[in-house]
Amino acid sequence: MDNSKNNNKNFFGNMPGGKSGGSQGKKPKFNVFWVYGIILLLILAVNQYFTSGEPKETTWQEFKNSMLANNDVSKIVVIRNEGTVEVYIKDGSLEKYKISDGNFTSKSSGPHFVFNIGSIETFQTNLDKAQESVPEAQKIYPQYDDNIDYFGNFLSFMWPLLLLIAIWVFIFRRMNRGAGGPGGGNIFNVGKSKAKLFDKDTNVKVDFSHVAGLEEAKVEIKEIVDFLKSPKKYTDLGGKIPKGALLVGPPGTGKTLLAKAVAGEANVPFFSMSGSDFVEMFVGVGASRVRDLFKQAKEKAPCIVFIDEIDAIGRARGRNPSQGANDERENTLNQLLTEMDGFGTNSGVIILAATNRADILDKALMRAGRFDRQIHVELPDLNERKEIFDVHMKPLKTASDISSDFLSKQTPGFSGADIANVCNEAALIAARKNNKEVFRQDFLDAVDRIIGGLERKNKIITKREKETIAFHEAGHATVSWLLEHAHPLVKVTIIPRGKALGAAWYLPEERQITTTEQMRDEMCATLGGRAAEEIMFSKISTGALNDLERVTKQAYSMISYFGMNDKIGNISYYDSTGQSEFSFGKPYSEKTAEVIDGEVKDLIESEYDRAKKILRENNLGLTKLAQRLLEKEVIFSDDLVEIFGERPWGVPEKDVRKGAKEDKKIE
Repeated sequence: MDNSKNNNKNFFGNMPGGKSGGSQGKKPKFNVFWVYGIILLLILAVNQYFTSGEPKETTWQEFKNSMLANNDVSKIVVIRNEGTVEVYIKDGSLEKYKISDGNFTSKSSGPHFVFNIGSIETFQTNLDKAQESVPEAQKIYPQYDDNIDYFGNFLSFMWPLLLLIAIWVFIFRRMNRGAGGPGGGNIFNVGKSKAKLFDKDTNVKVDFSHVAGLEEAKVEIKEIVDFLKSPKKYTDLGGKIPKGALLVGPPGTGKTLLAKAVAGEANVPFFSMSGSDFVEMFVGVGASRVRDLFKQAKEKAPCIVFIDEIDAIGRARGRNPSQGANDERENTLNQLLTEMDGFGTNSGVIILAATNRADILDKALMRAGRFDRQIHVELPDLNERKEIFDVHMKPLKTASDISSDFLSKQTPGFSGADIANVCNEAALIAARKNNKEVFRQDFLDAVDRIIGGLERKNKIITKREKETIAFHEAGHATVSWLLEHAHPLVKVTIIPRGKALGAAWYLPEERQITTTEQMRDEMCATLGGRAAEEIMFSKISTGALNDLERVTKQAYSMISYFGMNDKIGNISYYDSTGQSEFSFGKPYSEKTAEVIDGEVKDLIESEYDRAKKILRENNLGLTKLAQRLLEKEVIFSDDLVEIFGERPWGVPEKDVRKGAKEDKKIE
């Protein structure tokens, strides 16, 4: 089973000695909520002042028999709209009337007492009767008034309006949070740049020592950092600082990590932004953000601007005929092109960008003077994988039998991201087993988990299906072992993993070019499973779907792209520019298409016949291998050596067999 995978862990933080959060020694910033709090406190204070002098409640009988009879009443006020009477006591008589806590009733100006009345007419009649014997000069006549709650009325009028204002502020703040970003406090700042700034107050802990491998890429990127640190060394010779560098490579190879290391090494302001952050639902926002980003960068120069996934805005213009020229993304790209190399100068501003789709970027963006350099960040080789394993194994509690040399050989085609994932999965598997350390088998299980998926031991498989799977996988293993250019086998299993009912692990040779003979041998080995089914059971099954898909694509590539066919000749219909993506026809005639289809069929059939021939000649070994697979469910390259003997084409698989033997002991 031929595989390739990747991943790199990145860490951000404040450097020791830096200001935590950049807030120490600074005055607190003004906040509008302070004003709201002060206003609320004033309202409560005023309300307390005006409501603290509440009159004491009393009754008509007490008023009549005590206050009125002793001539202590200064005046009475009838509140018509409330049906109450307010009683004012003379200043000289206040000490007679103390409330229960020993204090005088509040404000000496009154009112001091209040009581309810049934109706105004009844109260007037009762008051007249109570004062029949009182001289005319001493009689108290009531005043009539209405209590109007101006504050309450104002509040009842204003609260719907205040509620609408509160909702309006809430909605606009939410919109601003999603669209305006850190550019300001309202929606009108939606055109502001959303770039994160890392400077001396927000130091980055990642530097080049955290980036394992990528030595060639680091050499080029270090030169840019060195130019920013000591530009005089270059300018004295007449050299100019590069305007931009484009990091290109497969996903997970460490492009973003490399940019973070530049931020940590350069010790200059570093603006970080994703390509998708420029694109917004509002027309013109992308171009506005580009302008604002470069405006900030010029103010902070010398500095670095990093745009991750630049293909989000840098796609070639005019490719899709269904879109008009006034596309928002194209406007953003046009503004970016102008800012990078227009009439304005960007002295001291270096643009770094990362993408894994350099083939679809606009040519104007790729020319010299904008992105002067393309730095290729490829999948790590054997030595680089060892360095990456050393980095990611540091935090793990590993057993003494683990070697990064061995693990790097077991993970061909893995990226840094995949290796980080392997180390993490190994730790999780060890914890699941309640181990105190992470053992070698945990790492191998993690590799199998990432390549083939989780084992599904509870999947119901009939005996006949199991035999078919065993002979299918044994056919792959047999043909690959007996062909010179096929990848050497590492491990075969008939335990279902993910969607696959069986799987085989191979150790592909790390080569830069592939010959016709190598590709044909790989195709033959891939067809070995289907051939074994036909030979042993005289039937074929749907289990070879993935094999047939790979072989068909490989055959079309050989004939249509690589020119590995006598009839078609040295012609390639591959379009590296990607322009054929929107073309309406094939770049060849119908007659040529028929020839290609025929040659593909002949090529696949010839390799299928070769696989059947090899299996018939080694039928005994095929059967032994399948029976051992049914018995053990997992076999290693050691079993193939025992059945078929050593491969006669050198021993590049010695390291694999050594590891397989040790794994077998662990099993």
